[in-house]
Amino acid sequence: QVQLVESGGGLVQAGGSLRLSCVASGSIWSISLMAWYRQAPGKQRELVAYTYSDGSTDYADFVKGRFTISRDNPNNTLYLQMNSLKPEDTAVYVCNAAIAPYSDSSAHNYWGQGIQVTVSS
Repeated sequence: QVQLVESGGGLVQAGGSLRLSCVASGSIWSISLMAWYRQAPGKQRELVAYTYSDGSTDYADFVKGRFTISRDNPNNTLYLQMNSLKPEDTAVYVCNAAIAPYSDSSAHNYWGQGIQVTVSS
């Protein structure tokens, strides 16, 4: 079974930093897109950042200059370095990846369970 497991969330004061990790495991043939989403209470899920296997990246405007997305392809790991955190960054952060397992040549979207990031004033 392919699965994504996030780690690194928690409580931090405004201006602080956190580093989120997402590890994809299982019978994986390839991973193309990997992305971080977040959902705050009372708000819709929104894309935070994404990266492709070639290393290209893109970010939502509200995190540009503060967050950095990266990936370690040999270890199927995605990271999100979060600096200068603001209270409005408080949300559940969810890892997403397009993965082709060995059992199926077609890529499928997989989602992690999500981890809480809370930024206090």
